[in-house]
Amino acid sequence: MIYPVTAYGHPVLRKKAREIDKDYPDLNTIIENMFETMYETNGVGLAAPQINLSIRLFVVDTDPYKEEQAQAENFKKVFINPEIIDESGEEWEFKESCLSVPTIAEYVSRKSELIIKYYDENFELHEEKYNGMIARVMQHETDHLKGILFTDKINNLKKVLIRKKLVEISNGKVDASYRMIFGKKKKRK
Repeated sequence: MIYPVTAYGHPVLRKKAREIDKDYPDLNTIIENMFETMYETNGVGLAAPQINLSIRLFVVDTDPYKEEQAQAENFKKVFINPEIIDESGEEWEFKESCLSVPTIAEYVSRKSELIIKYYDENFELHEEKYNGMIARVMQHETDHLKGILFTDKINNLKKVLIRKKLVEISNGKVDASYRMIFGKKKKRK
């Protein structure tokens, strides 16, 4: 099942998501549907708040970045209750976008390496180190679980320049190729 994507302006995107346990209802189905939704919308990551669930869960598949970074090829994972333990390395800018903020892409600066602790879909605990594009995608998705959007990380001038577009998105005036759910109970098919 393909979920509608929660749009900028919806309150769930600003909530701090709660941890879950292995008995969370329909977890495997939710994960499967999140991957299906991510692929249908051409994303490389999708956090649960983006499907209107305020839980600490995200999925990634960085394969589209394999040309830029070899280790991104076939990198498909589930992250439950993730916690970034450390961010290090040089900061680098990259033009980010987000399924919840369609039509907007802006440069965001992030550290190049991270150590992340998380549970996989079988609730096995992992602590791993990543760098480059994979680390960036994880930082972006982990931000969603904290109620932070990439637009919060752009410079002030850019924020002023995109303000009107953000208001339009939150009001449901956006041309996305997928269904969205808006904070004011508007749905777009």
